[in-house]
Amino acid sequence: VQLQASGGGLVQAGGSLRLSCAASVRTSSFVRMGWFRQAPGKEREFVARISWYRSSTYYADSVKGRFTISRDDAKNTVYLQMNSLKPEDTAVYYCAAGDSREYEYWGQGTEVTVSS
Repeated sequence: VQLQASGGGLVQAGGSLRLSCAASVRTSSFVRMGWFRQAPGKEREFVARISWYRSSTYYADSVKGRFTISRDDAKNTVYLQMNSLKPEDTAVYYCAAGDSREYEYWGQGTEVTVSS
């Protein structure tokens, strides 16, 4: 299984980016897929996840109302739409996939830089 994250870049505060995570297998085969991020000098943190069951979603408080996770099983891709970006959103963003117990598969990361 391979996960390919893309869509990162440099954006001004208040701007938007959409990250994509393309899977080498059917995304419907995963119980859940998620996005995590790691800022310089900090530990990796959870951002958002989407479950196969009813496509239920869950967000970290820090991004709730600004970020939206979605999935397109026809394209085997999960997206993270990021709006109203803040400098504190600057990080390397990783997508992950797995079952209800753990995220078994991880992508290589895509870098997001938000300038003030």
